[in-house]
Amino acid sequence: MRWLKFTASDKASWGIVEGDRVITVDGDPFGEWQRTSRTHALGNVKIELPLIPRTFYCVGLNYLKHLKEAADKAGTVPAVPDRPEIGYRAQNALIAYDEDVVIPSFATDKIHYEGELVVVIGKKVKHLTKQTAMDCVFGYTIGNDVSERSWQKADRSLWRSKNADTFKPMGPWIETDADLAKMETVVRVNGKETNRFHTNDMIFGVVPFLIELTKYFTLWPGDVIWMGTDGASPDIKHGDVVEIDITGVGTLRNRFVREPQ
Repeated sequence: MRWLKFTASDKASWGIVEGDRVITVDGDPFGEWQRTSRTHALGNVKIELPLIPRTFYCVGLNYLKHLKEAADKAGTVPAVPDRPEIGYRAQNALIAYDEDVVIPSFATDKIHYEGELVVVIGKKVKHLTKQTAMDCVFGYTIGNDVSERSWQKADRSLWRSKNADTFKPMGPWIETDADLAKMETVVRVNGKETNRFHTNDMIFGVVPFLIELTKYFTLWPGDVIWMGTDGASPDIKHGDVVEIDITGVGTLRNRFVREPQ
């Protein structure tokens, strides 16, 4: 099932995507809901963020190729993590499908993307185990982890390099039936493929992160976990369009525009 948050006729609603139609739903996917008789053509609605997470978790350096490329650029030996480690991102950075990533006018040319699987939590949980971890996963969506690399190198934290306004596109919807084992992530810039990898080929998969997280934190419905990326990104320029496709989930598309001086 594909759950879509959309706006039509100036009204925001939840809906279920079936083919090229959206069936409006009364209620929401994390509580009680029912289908209505109201439908729209998918191409005629404004796709909104699938949700605003209560807590926005993220994973860094979770693919071996990405880890090696980062180490090569730094002239160091890759240090493979021996346990799952988690970080955070800011809600203000989130934008929806087809909305513009705005590059600040004073940013350098080192603007990069990262195509990531996003895990959406469906119920309140803590102290998960291997046997119970996936029970809390409601579904998946797609994230584009945009970074300004010169700021990332200059700062002791990622406060601006990862969290500037519009630097976290997410969407287009939440897919509840996708199969992790069959997923492939394909990234295109202006229609040209720049990266391809098996989505589930992670150093630590979804289950280990859920177990580690819930040792310390309660997860709530609507929390999200961005699972990292593989490979490297070219420098993105004004006008470039980045598309991230994940098998069984969908395609996230956003244009990059530089803010006027």
